[in-house]
Amino acid sequence: MRARGARWVAVLAAAVCAGACTNAPPPPLVTTEVARTQTTKLPTPNEAVVGVDSVAGGYNPHKLADQSAITTALSQVLLPSVFRPGPDGTPTLDRTLMVSAEVTSAEPYTVTYRLRAEAAWSDSAPIAAEDFVYLWEQLREEPGVLDSAGYQLISNISARDAGRIVEVTFSKPYPGWRGLFTNLLPAHLLKDIPGGWANVLRENFPVTGGPFSVRGIDRDRGEVVLERNDRYWSTPVPLDRVILRRADSDGIASALKSGHDQLALTAPDADELAAFTSLGLTVTSSTVPRTAVATVLLRPVGAAMADQRIRSAVIALTDREALIKAGTGGGPGSTFAANAQVLAPSSKGYAPTGTAPTKPDVTLAEGMLAQAGYTKLNGSWALGDTPLNLVIAAPAGRSAYLDIARELQRQLSAGGVQSRLVTPEAADLFTNLLAPQPSTTAAPVEQVDLVVAPQPTTGDPVTVLATRFGCGPVQAGSVAVAANPTGFCDQTVQEVIDKAITGAISLQEALTAVEPTLWSRAVALPLYQEADSLVVRREMSGVSAGPPGAGPFATAPQWQRPSG
Repeated sequence: MRARGARWVAVLAAAVCAGACTNAPPPPLVTTEVARTQTTKLPTPNEAVVGVDSVAGGYNPHKLADQSAITTALSQVLLPSVFRPGPDGTPTLDRTLMVSAEVTSAEPYTVTYRLRAEAAWSDSAPIAAEDFVYLWEQLREEPGVLDSAGYQLISNISARDAGRIVEVTFSKPYPGWRGLFTNLLPAHLLKDIPGGWANVLRENFPVTGGPFSVRGIDRDRGEVVLERNDRYWSTPVPLDRVILRRADSDGIASALKSGHDQLALTAPDADELAAFTSLGLTVTSSTVPRTAVATVLLRPVGAAMADQRIRSAVIALTDREALIKAGTGGGPGSTFAANAQVLAPSSKGYAPTGTAPTKPDVTLAEGMLAQAGYTKLNGSWALGDTPLNLVIAAPAGRSAYLDIARELQRQLSAGGVQSRLVTPEAADLFTNLLAPQPSTTAAPVEQVDLVVAPQPTTGDPVTVLATRFGCGPVQAGSVAVAANPTGFCDQTVQEVIDKAITGAISLQEALTAVEPTLWSRAVALPLYQEADSLVVRREMSGVSAGPPGAGPFATAPQWQRPSG
């Protein structure tokens, strides 16, 4: 048995070896066919990218130093307001925030505000009376703010119903009250902020109270990312995200052409406008006036500029057309030459009131300087041995205003008036150099004779008049002093302001009375109203220039971009 088993093993081994040595082909390779897929177009992101000139802050809409296109844009979508400009610019109650706001007592003059119970900041803190109080306390006292004259008329603020009913009492009748309490700020986060008012919204928004919230602000990259505010109590916005992206005009035009940008809000010069014109039917474009007028302030301070003849001579030496060209470069602002002291060219009821020369009148200037006792020595005007040497200030980082200031300096030099240009930071200029200085100041700040800067025109026109040209409160036994960056105080003008702000006379009556005086006193030379170009790709819907005084971002809650 063992022998037979051994033979079977040997036969099996031989068979295996024989099979291994044959040339038979290997079994066929089985493969799986690769599925053929059709390339699909990526869905369009539910966002809109806006090309802008700058995203630089600060972002406090109540500060003169922070006034810019980006500040206006962000405040429209991030901060709550009691009233907003309606289709014709008239203040209209914002019912996403308010239930009502009305005068409830004539003596004392009282306005009662009722807020919606669900209105809240993005950290869930209610929007309530403390936010009204905080804004009142800051704007009635801090230098370099907008609409201070209106807030100074408030004598008390009280609250009921957990702060949802706010009663504001005024020291006198104030028909312009609808211009107050725009862009409310979160008092619960800002009232104890390190550095105080100077640091409010300097870098970012701690919370928001509008349809969008801030995802991030990156100044180095030049980008602001806004997202839908999921805690917004009213109708959610269609877009998930809005991105503001800085670029030059060529870069913005290229991004619009490729579809990387969906719209742009920019202030191009005449040459840069051509880049947008070349986009043809891909886009629509319109001009959007801002709520600021580029102005030369001639401050009646110091020995020389206190003399009206010197101020008039300075205006006579200016080439106003050249100043406008320097500031606008022939861009959209050049079509809004400003020829009134209070109302901007785009304002309701605007009409030219001034007779400022568009070209220099050297003969008139020399006559004024001679009357003031100056003589021309070696090509320069001097009072005795002291040359007429004026200080011109323009805010740093504002290229348009620096260009105007340099052109003004060149014009004065051509007329024999020496000058020195200083470019402080805007915050220092408006809150320090141009702030009213008490007579007891131990270390007076540098005297500024001429200022090239934007003058805001937003809000109630009578309040604008009072804030820009009004005198401060007069204490017993003292004289009236200027309470404005111009350093101007005139009792005849103040009497008109006092009547207008209480409604005793109409706005038109006030302007008829004060405009000629302001022009003749030569304290401000308005140049042009700032303006932007709004360029929009045609597939975007809901985008418009916005109501007068509000701008395109007032329509951002309606912006839509097609999907697919």
